[in-house]
Amino acid sequence: MNPGHPAFDRPGGEAIDRCRRLLDPALRQAVSVLHPWGARMAAFTLGWSDVDGRPADGDGGKSLRPAFAMLSAEAVGGAAESALPAAVAVELVHAFSLVHDDIIDNDERRRHRDALWKAYGVGPALLAGDALLALAVGQLASRPEAMRHLSAALIELVQGQTADMAFENRPWSGPNQVTIAEYTEMAAGKTGGLLGAAAAAGVALGGAPELSDRMWTMGRDLGVAFQIVDDMLGIWGDPGLTGKPVHSDLRRDKKTFPVLAALNSGDRPARALAALLESGATDEESVQEAAALVERAGGRAAARAAADSYVAAALATMDEHLPHATDLRALCAALVNRAR
Repeated sequence: MNPGHPAFDRPGGEAIDRCRRLLDPALRQAVSVLHPWGARMAAFTLGWSDVDGRPADGDGGKSLRPAFAMLSAEAVGGAAESALPAAVAVELVHAFSLVHDDIIDNDERRRHRDALWKAYGVGPALLAGDALLALAVGQLASRPEAMRHLSAALIELVQGQTADMAFENRPWSGPNQVTIAEYTEMAAGKTGGLLGAAAAAGVALGGAPELSDRMWTMGRDLGVAFQIVDDMLGIWGDPGLTGKPVHSDLRRDKKTFPVLAALNSGDRPARALAALLESGATDEESVQEAAALVERAGGRAAARAAADSYVAAALATMDEHLPHATDLRALCAALVNRAR
């Protein structure tokens, strides 16, 4: 446990701390069955060890999705422990997705150190990611009321990631440009599906399966908000906190919400931004200018407003069906009010 983790300085931090204490031994038990090489790579990607397998007090991530599952179970009167299988499953799927995403995006850094593929090679990293996914499915194989949501999330995750990659080949302007509606559907799948699965499986295992479909919808709304904030951090975040280089999305022509919103404004900075993006320039001066134009064209403000709107929709669903979910509500705030 890292008490300096940013999550602990925000609303929901104590609840996340409590959930992580429950999650860690269960997660370690889950990966212990892997081949020793696979277990070493899993330990590295989960922040437990360095590249040589030595124990390390690394950054294993925010554990928001597992906390979402456990706090959802508590919100319907169950024990946090009842949702541990779902919590472990969603964390393993998240880890798997990051391993594969870094390969797809050719990102060399993750959480302030080498990405798994950079440390061990592409082939071994692919196998490790596959192993994490297989372990996740095994966690819920005997719990169909929760497994159906994880299965749906996996499909949405792949669909969303595919759309995100396809967007990179679409133009910045013209009849085939990416729309905000297309972006929203992509984010709801790529990021929202797993949050939806965490909340839905959590209430199902906590004793209220009748609420699981509502929680699925809530999680998807939160996922869109989370992805929009992630996009903002990719342009204006502090690499010292995020653990990833800034402006990498701009260099790869990724169609992020702040950029799409800025281009839709139609004003002079938007036209200058479109021209700069269409030039294909990726040098540092050009991407810094692009980031400044996004902000001048209103992209940053529009992204913040959209994230807040999706969080409000999620909270409205929660207030209707889980009116006493204080810790879960605080966790929602931590999802979008973050610096990493």
